[in-house]
Amino acid sequence: MKFAIGIDLGGTRIKGIAVDAEGNTLHKLYMPTNDSDGAVWKKAVAETVDELLLKLDNSDSVVGISAPGLPSDDCTSIVHMPGRMQGLENFQWQKFLEKPTYVLNDAIAALIAEAKFGAAKNKKHVVMLTLGTGVGGAILIDRKPYMGAFNKAGHIGHMAINDGGDCDVTGMPGRLEECIGNCTIEKRSKGKFASTHDMLNAYSRGDKFAKEVWLKSVRQLAIGLASITNILSPEMIVLGGGIAEAGDILFKPLNDYMAEFEWRTGGNKVELVKAVYSDLAGAVGAANFALEKINNKL
Repeated sequence: MKFAIGIDLGGTRIKGIAVDAEGNTLHKLYMPTNDSDGAVWKKAVAETVDELLLKLDNSDSVVGISAPGLPSDDCTSIVHMPGRMQGLENFQWQKFLEKPTYVLNDAIAALIAEAKFGAAKNKKHVVMLTLGTGVGGAILIDRKPYMGAFNKAGHIGHMAINDGGDCDVTGMPGRLEECIGNCTIEKRSKGKFASTHDMLNAYSRGDKFAKEVWLKSVRQLAIGLASITNILSPEMIVLGGGIAEAGDILFKPLNDYMAEFEWRTGGNKVELVKAVYSDLAGAVGAANFALEKINNKL
C-alpha cells in the first residue's frame, strides 16, 4: 500500500493524519477526545478515519493507531491500560474500522517518527522521552524499537527518583513522572501553579519560587537521563511533548545538570535534542508502522 492513516489517541485530542510511503503528511485533522466515554471517542476515531479516507479519494490504505498502554503481541489492540481510556483494553480496532489496523504504544510511535524522519534519523541507539501530562518513553536498539518481554519496555516515566514519593499505578514510588509531569505541577508548586506553562511564564518573569520548583524538576530529570545513559548507553536522547517546547528554559539547565551527573567515559556524552515532530509524532509513527506491517505481509 502507498498510503496510511495515522491516529494518535490522546486524552485531550485525537490527532489524525494521512501520509504517503515517504512519510510526507498529506492531510491532518484534530478532534476532541472524551476520555470518560469510550463510545464517544471510538466514534470520533472512526469519523476521523472516514474523513481522511475521503481526502485520499478512498484509496487503499492501512490504519495505524498510537495509544497509551501495552499492545498485544500481534499489535491489533491495547491489552493493558489501567485507570484511563475506559473501553480501550482489548478493543479490536480492525473489526470496528473494517480496515487493516495496527496498534502500538504512543511513545514508541513517537520514537518511530523521529527515527525514520526526524531528529534521530540515521541514528542506531536512541532513547526518547515525551514530557507532557505524564512522562512516556521508548527505546531504539540497532535501529529497531525495543519493547522487551510483555511489551512494557520503555516506561521511563515510572523510573524511581525519590523513594519517599507517592506510588504510581505500577506501585513505583517517586517516579520521574511525578518529578516533572504536568499531572503533578499543583502538588509540586503547593497549589500556586495550575500548569507547567503557568509556572514557566512566572519563571521567565523572574519568580523565585517558580525557579526553585522548575530547576528541582529539571535536576531530577537529569538524574533520570544520566541513569539511562549508564544502563543503555544511547548516542542520543530525544525529548518531545509539550514541556520540551519550553526550549532553552529546559535544555540549558538540563545540559548543565547532565554535565554534573553523566558518566562521560573517554569524553563521550549523549546528545540531547528536541523532537522534530511535536504533537503529530504519534500519528506519524503509527502510520509508518502500519505501512511497514501491511507491506511486509503482502
